[in-house]
Amino acid sequence: MFATPSRTPQKTRLTTPVKATLIALAVAVVLAIAGIVYAITQQAPAPDVAEDGTLQTTRADSHVLDDGGTDAVTVVEFLDFECEACGAFYPIVEDLRAQFDGEITYVVRYFPLPGHINSTQAALAAEAAAQQDRFEDMYHRLFETQQEWSHATGETPAVFRAMAESLGLDMAAYDAAIADPATLARIQADKTDGESLGITSTPSFFVDGTYVQLQEWDDLEEAVTRAVEG
Repeated sequence: MFATPSRTPQKTRLTTPVKATLIALAVAVVLAIAGIVYAITQQAPAPDVAEDGTLQTTRADSHVLDDGGTDAVTVVEFLDFECEACGAFYPIVEDLRAQFDGEITYVVRYFPLPGHINSTQAALAAEAAAQQDRFEDMYHRLFETQQEWSHATGETPAVFRAMAESLGLDMAAYDAAIADPATLARIQADKTDGESLGITSTPSFFVDGTYVQLQEWDDLEEAVTRAVEG
């Protein structure tokens, strides 16, 4: 009799489709983990908090349109000059500034949105004007002409340069400011602060360090009124 030969265990071989599926799953897991790590590392820094617990919404170099003094209510607007909603709020803001003249300190900060082609160019024009103490003049001009330049298909720095020239600015100083990386960095510093405060859209308002949730057109006025009367 012949002994039955023993069989060596066979290794299980994965078919090509199975291999592809497992590889795809592994790649998906790696990408998901990488995405989570990236999201965590890219989180905006926590906003500064003042001694009274309110959010720190201004810097020493923030642009002040109205200074009501030490006891005034501080209203801070993060804006994008190309934003249609900011343009719609512009006359509301101007009415508030007149209504509460001497009772509020009104501060404007930059928050150019990436979806607006000329938002950064407009902010550069405003900041270059600010270096000649003409920020408010450019602020008004940008909003008053918003419909004329906000629908361009490409950046139009010449349009803003013409505004600066019409305002009588020193054009050599204006051009130098536009070309200076520090001017753009100043704008980005405002945006970074806004992101740390949780801002994702414009206009965004803070009244004495408290964010104003806008649902109706008069929400800002009511918030300012409460703060002034309180």
